[in-house]
Amino acid sequence: MHALQLIPLLLIALVLLAPRFAPLRDAGVRLRLLRVAVGGYAALVALITWQALRGRPLIHPDAITLAAAGAILAVPVLPELWTAVSSPDIDTFRDLAARAGGAGALWAQVIAWDLLLGQWMFLQSRKLGLSPLPMGPLLVLTILLAPFGLLLFLAVRAVRLRGREPVPG
Repeated sequence: MHALQLIPLLLIALVLLAPRFAPLRDAGVRLRLLRVAVGGYAALVALITWQALRGRPLIHPDAITLAAAGAILAVPVLPELWTAVSSPDIDTFRDLAARAGGAGALWAQVIAWDLLLGQWMFLQSRKLGLSPLPMGPLLVLTILLAPFGLLLFLAVRAVRLRGREPVPG
Protein backbone atom coordinates (compact mmCIF):
# COMPACT_ATOMS: atom_id res chain seq x y z
CA MET A 1 0.00 0.00 0.00
CA HIS A 2 1.34 3.41 -0.94
CA ALA A 3 1.47 6.38 1.40
CA LEU A 4 -0.96 8.25 -0.85
CA GLN A 5 -3.49 5.50 -0.09
CA LEU A 6 -2.56 4.77 3.51
CA ILE A 7 -2.62 8.29 4.94
CA PRO A 8 -6.11 9.29 3.72
CA LEU A 9 -7.51 5.88 4.71
CA LEU A 10 -6.04 6.24 8.19
CA LEU A 11 -7.48 9.73 8.54
CA ILE A 12 -10.92 8.52 7.40
CA ALA A 13 -10.75 5.62 9.87
CA LEU A 14 -9.79 7.95 12.72
CA VAL A 15 -12.68 10.30 11.95
CA LEU A 16 -15.14 7.39 11.69
CA LEU A 17 -13.92 5.88 14.99
CA ALA A 18 -14.01 9.20 16.84
CA PRO A 19 -17.67 8.92 17.95
CA ARG A 20 -17.00 5.47 19.46
CA PHE A 21 -13.69 6.21 21.23
CA ALA A 22 -13.49 9.25 23.48
CA PRO A 23 -9.74 9.93 22.99
CA LEU A 24 -10.23 10.17 19.21
CA ARG A 25 -12.86 12.92 19.57
CA ASP A 26 -10.06 15.43 20.06
CA ALA A 27 -8.75 16.62 16.67
CA GLY A 28 -5.31 17.15 18.23
CA VAL A 29 -5.10 13.46 19.18
CA ARG A 30 -6.06 12.42 15.66
CA LEU A 31 -3.42 14.78 14.24
CA ARG A 32 -0.72 13.37 16.52
CA LEU A 33 -1.69 9.79 15.56
CA LEU A 34 -1.52 10.75 11.90
CA ARG A 35 1.92 12.33 12.42
CA VAL A 36 3.16 9.17 14.10
CA ALA A 37 1.83 7.06 11.21
CA VAL A 38 3.41 9.34 8.59
CA GLY A 39 6.73 9.40 10.47
CA GLY A 40 6.69 5.63 10.91
CA TYR A 41 5.88 5.09 7.25
CA ALA A 42 8.66 7.47 6.17
CA ALA A 43 11.12 5.73 8.50
CA LEU A 44 10.13 2.31 7.13
CA VAL A 45 10.56 3.47 3.52
CA ALA A 46 13.93 5.03 4.37
CA LEU A 47 15.08 1.86 6.15
CA ILE A 48 14.04 -0.41 3.29
CA THR A 49 15.59 1.92 0.71
CA TRP A 50 18.85 2.03 2.67
CA GLN A 51 18.82 -1.76 2.95
CA ALA A 52 18.28 -2.11 -0.82
CA LEU A 53 21.04 0.39 -1.64
CA ARG A 54 23.43 -1.73 0.42
CA GLY A 55 22.39 -4.79 -1.60
CA ARG A 56 20.79 -6.63 1.33
CA PRO A 57 17.73 -8.81 0.67
CA LEU A 58 14.44 -7.57 2.08
CA ILE A 59 13.50 -10.78 3.88
CA HIS A 60 16.99 -11.43 5.30
CA PRO A 61 18.05 -8.21 7.01
CA ASP A 62 21.52 -8.09 8.47
CA ALA A 63 22.40 -7.04 12.00
CA ILE A 64 23.05 -3.43 10.96
CA THR A 65 19.57 -3.13 9.45
CA LEU A 66 18.01 -4.66 12.56
CA ALA A 67 19.95 -2.25 14.76
CA ALA A 68 18.69 0.66 12.64
CA ALA A 69 15.13 -0.65 12.99
CA GLY A 70 15.65 -0.77 16.75
CA ALA A 71 16.87 2.82 16.70
CA ILE A 72 13.75 3.84 14.76
CA LEU A 73 11.58 2.16 17.38
CA ALA A 74 13.46 4.01 20.11
CA VAL A 75 12.84 7.50 18.65
CA PRO A 76 9.33 7.99 20.15
CA VAL A 77 10.61 7.21 23.65
CA LEU A 78 14.07 8.71 23.24
CA PRO A 79 13.86 11.12 26.22
CA GLU A 80 12.74 8.34 28.57
CA LEU A 81 15.22 5.89 27.05
CA TRP A 82 18.07 8.39 27.45
CA THR A 83 17.12 8.95 31.09
CA ALA A 84 17.11 5.19 31.66
CA VAL A 85 20.52 4.57 30.08
CA SER A 86 22.30 7.72 31.27
CA SER A 87 21.52 7.17 34.95
CA PRO A 88 20.46 3.54 35.18
CA ASP A 89 18.50 2.29 38.13
CA ILE A 90 15.87 -0.40 38.36
CA ASP A 91 12.94 1.96 38.95
CA THR A 92 13.71 3.97 35.82
CA PHE A 93 13.88 0.82 33.71
CA ARG A 94 10.71 -0.51 35.31
CA ASP A 95 8.87 2.72 34.43
CA LEU A 96 10.22 2.62 30.88
CA ALA A 97 9.30 -1.04 30.39
CA ALA A 98 5.76 -0.34 31.65
CA ARG A 99 5.14 1.95 28.66
CA ALA A 100 4.21 0.24 25.40
CA GLY A 101 6.75 2.24 23.40
CA GLY A 102 9.41 1.79 26.06
CA ALA A 103 8.95 -1.96 26.20
CA GLY A 104 9.17 -2.11 22.40
CA ALA A 105 12.35 -0.04 22.35
CA LEU A 106 13.97 -2.17 25.06
CA TRP A 107 12.93 -5.38 23.31
CA ALA A 108 14.26 -4.15 19.96
CA GLN A 109 17.58 -3.22 21.56
CA VAL A 110 17.93 -6.62 23.22
CA ILE A 111 16.99 -8.52 20.05
CA ALA A 112 19.36 -6.42 17.92
CA TRP A 113 22.20 -7.12 20.36
CA ASP A 114 21.40 -10.85 20.43
CA LEU A 115 21.30 -11.02 16.63
CA LEU A 116 24.56 -9.10 16.34
CA LEU A 117 26.20 -11.54 18.76
CA GLY A 118 24.68 -14.48 16.92
CA GLN A 119 25.97 -13.22 13.58
CA TRP A 120 29.48 -12.75 14.97
CA MET A 121 29.40 -16.21 16.56
CA PHE A 122 28.18 -17.79 13.31
CA LEU A 123 30.89 -16.12 11.24
CA GLN A 124 33.56 -17.09 13.80
CA SER A 125 32.34 -20.69 13.80
CA ARG A 126 32.68 -20.81 10.01
CA LYS A 127 36.26 -19.47 10.22
CA LEU A 128 37.10 -22.00 12.91
CA GLY A 129 35.53 -24.86 10.99
CA LEU A 130 33.07 -25.75 13.77
CA SER A 131 30.30 -28.15 12.93
CA PRO A 132 26.81 -26.65 12.48
CA LEU A 133 25.37 -29.32 14.80
CA PRO A 134 26.63 -27.78 18.05
CA MET A 135 26.37 -24.24 16.68
CA GLY A 136 22.60 -24.45 16.06
CA PRO A 137 21.66 -24.99 19.71
CA LEU A 138 24.38 -22.57 20.80
CA LEU A 139 22.91 -19.82 18.61
CA VAL A 140 19.41 -20.52 19.96
CA LEU A 141 20.82 -20.32 23.50
CA THR A 142 22.41 -16.98 22.59
CA ILE A 143 19.11 -15.58 21.31
CA LEU A 144 17.30 -16.74 24.48
CA LEU A 145 20.02 -16.14 27.09
CA ALA A 146 22.77 -14.10 25.45
CA PRO A 147 25.31 -14.02 28.30
CA PHE A 148 25.30 -17.80 28.73
CA GLY A 149 25.40 -18.53 25.00
CA LEU A 150 28.23 -16.06 24.46
CA LEU A 151 30.28 -17.42 27.38
CA LEU A 152 29.83 -20.97 26.17
CA PHE A 153 30.84 -19.99 22.64
CA LEU A 154 33.89 -18.10 23.89
CA ALA A 155 34.95 -21.22 25.78
CA VAL A 156 34.51 -23.39 22.67
CA ARG A 157 36.36 -20.78 20.60
CA ALA A 158 39.26 -20.65 23.10
CA VAL A 159 39.62 -24.44 23.04
CA ARG A 160 39.51 -24.47 19.24
CA LEU A 161 42.07 -21.65 18.96
CA ARG A 162 44.49 -23.30 21.38
CA GLY A 163 47.53 -24.16 19.34
CA ARG A 164 46.38 -22.15 16.29
CA GLU A 165 47.08 -18.60 15.24
CA PRO A 166 44.43 -16.11 16.43
CA VAL A 167 41.55 -15.44 14.04
CA PRO A 168 41.08 -11.70 13.36
CA GLY A 169 37.66 -10.22 13.96
